Amino acid sequence: MSRRVRIATTSLAGCFGCHTSFLDMDERLLRLAGQVELDRSPLTDRKQIRHCDIGLIEGGLCNSENIELLRRFRACCTTLVALGACAVNGGIPALRNRYTLEECLREAYLEGAGIENPQIPDDPELPRLLENIHPIHELVTVDYSLPGCPPPADAIWALLQDLIAGREPVPPLELIRYD
Repeated sequence: MSRRVRIATTSLAGCFGCHTSFLDMDERLLRLAGQVELDRSPLTDRKQIRHCDIGLIEGGLCNSENIELLRRFRACCTTLVALGACAVNGGIPALRNRYTLEECLREAYLEGAGIENPQIPDDPELPRLLENIHPIHELVTVDYSLPGCPPPADAIWALLQDLIAGREPVPPLELIRYD
């Protein structure tokens, strides 16, 4: 009996919408579970990172913890897929790149509307924020990208079916979104 393809997912800076879109495959998730071994994913809630054949990663890089996780995840994935706008181009979080990190922190914690206890968090447990949000391809090699905010479940399904079958993924053009 041949070994089943192992799929793992993880999330960096973003809204978790791409994982929601993954879950929106609905009953196809049962078919997928019959085809592959789902490792780290919202369906398994496994936290450790171990070798996988296909890694799906959503979100961009906003802090030192994201960088560390991305490097570890990339090292464990034979094929890495940047899933969604945040991973592909920084997405909505990258809108803060128009401002300095200092300006963002000042607005969020000191001067913004409704601030009752003005102070910028300074705890060694918090990961160090990066000056800008970055897409993941700026740090590691990405094998495939699936844009969209989030990409439709049908596009994720098509990409996974091609990869599982050992084919070059070619999601139908009508499923590719750049929003």
